[in-house]
Amino acid sequence: MVKSTRQWLSVEDLRKGAEEGDAEAQRYLGVCYQTGQGLPPDHAEAVKWFRKAGEQNDAEALCYLGVCHQLGQGVSADLDEAAKCFREAAELGDPAAQFNLGVLYETGQGVPQNLKEAAKWYQRAAERGEPQAQFNLGWFYESGQVLPQDFQEAVRWYELAAEQECAPAQCNLGLCYETGRGVAKNVQVAKKWFLRAAKQGDKTAQYNLGLYYASQAPQEPPAADVTAD
Repeated sequence: MVKSTRQWLSVEDLRKGAEEGDAEAQRYLGVCYQTGQGLPPDHAEAVKWFRKAGEQNDAEALCYLGVCHQLGQGVSADLDEAAKCFREAAELGDPAAQFNLGVLYETGQGVPQNLKEAAKWYQRAAERGEPQAQFNLGWFYESGQVLPQDFQEAVRWYELAAEQECAPAQCNLGLCYETGRGVAKNVQVAKKWFLRAAKQGDKTAQYNLGLYYASQAPQEPPAADVTAD
């Protein structure tokens, strides 16, 4: 892979590098076309440059190309092709691609459904710091449907994802603290995680936080009996 050692000062500088075969420039140029940063949005052009960078084994470009095939942006929607791109990028170590491939295996899109394969790719992505993969892996450990049930391991992955502001992980971590699953029961810590998730719009966390506040509200004394004799 032709890898860049330069900084790109303008879109034209970026284009020049891309046309000279610099894989990083090709990927960045694709992102510019995809997002409309400095250039008119053009998904077909984005695909063109992602493909060129991908041919040089640029893992991030292959992942972007997979997303284009998955969503039908600049190319016809093709989950088989998306899975192929994600696999190539995943095997090159790209954590986003590893997570995306895990999702395809979990849902059976573009590949035969295989939850153990999904867990394998979530594990690889989680170890590289991908928060959604950490959350999904934590759920697999908590539910025991794919991996051996292990609440402590679930908490470990939830914590890693929660610290990266993954709202579902924050909510599930709050539930673990509330119930004492995999960690010492601590209602105040549970409240902290529910609050962080609720601020991001997580409805389950908002509901749980509401229950917490309701339980802390002072109880009204019963109304006096004023029935006339």
